[in-house]
Amino acid sequence: MAKITLAGVRHSYGSTRDDRADWALQHLDETWEDGGAYALLGPSGCGKTTLLNIVSGLLRPTEGRVLFDDRDVTDQPPDQRHIAQVFQFPVIYDTMTVHDNLAFPLRNRGVDETRVKARVREIADMLELTDMLGRRARGLTADGKQKISLGRGLVREDVNIVMFDEPLTVIDPHLKWQLRSKLKELHQRVGLTMVYVTHDQTEALTFAEQVMVMNEGQVVQIGTPVDLFECPQHTFVGHFIGSPGMNVLPCTLEGGKAVVEGHAIPIANPVTSAAGRLEIGVRPEFIDLADRGAETGVPVEILKVSDAGRYRVVHTCLNGFVIKALVSEGVEIPADGARLALAPEKTRLYADGWLVPDGGTP
Repeated sequence: MAKITLAGVRHSYGSTRDDRADWALQHLDETWEDGGAYALLGPSGCGKTTLLNIVSGLLRPTEGRVLFDDRDVTDQPPDQRHIAQVFQFPVIYDTMTVHDNLAFPLRNRGVDETRVKARVREIADMLELTDMLGRRARGLTADGKQKISLGRGLVREDVNIVMFDEPLTVIDPHLKWQLRSKLKELHQRVGLTMVYVTHDQTEALTFAEQVMVMNEGQVVQIGTPVDLFECPQHTFVGHFIGSPGMNVLPCTLEGGKAVVEGHAIPIANPVTSAAGRLEIGVRPEFIDLADRGAETGVPVEILKVSDAGRYRVVHTCLNGFVIKALVSEGVEIPADGARLALAPEKTRLYADGWLVPDGGTP
């Protein structure tokens, strides 16, 4: 196991580096603590795989250093970094048995056969593969093969970090939750540093203790799943995490209050001044329908109502801007005269996408 430090890491695939757009990975200073469970979450092309390749040694960063336990490994090749990587498509030998697939990384390193058998049995028990050890891998289902791929990463005892690159993409949806639970359980049992790369927020939020949300080569927020949901530091985080995502509405700042289409909106981060493109952000979960006849709240037009099981998504409109609210079953939704009450403690002001600190920008 190891603590992984990324010190001033940047990367560009091209020869020009004059513009921000020339960098596939923006300046990054982060530390993954020994034994932690992390996720890199973001859309395709945001830099997740680039960062993974830099940590694994498949790619040397244009700038910056990679350190394992404070030891500079920037110029070390992958085989000297002792990294296990589980890919989107299972990497196994179809003609070998499950046992021999798990044993291969150890035998390849000259580990004593007695220790090989003991270690394979230990990992097979963890992954519930014991009954399959004598079977050839060719006949297994996709989730079974991915378990073998995972086992091949865990079987070595000299591994510094295990990295998962979209490991559940090819798994049937009804089996994904089983493997997600198994990965969480394995992390708790083996205590290895693990990094999970995905564009799926459910996978990231259920696996990781800390989630790094990336967009356009930049880490826009790092935090626990609760942090990311309750207090997005960037409107992208609010939009990308949650279903439906956070409502973002353009506003002005008048007398320290956010004003949306002429309506003063109380906000959680009181400010005296802020520069740039101003917006408020509030999640649909923190918007209620005001009582009929109430004069408070924001007057809106009901566009449509979508049934989502335990709640309904109410799509409303304020002078052309769509605002979504989650309403519990049984709550009356008026045909006209509706007003929305935005929770002040959950409504925040953003400038150029970034959360404005209390007191405003200097």
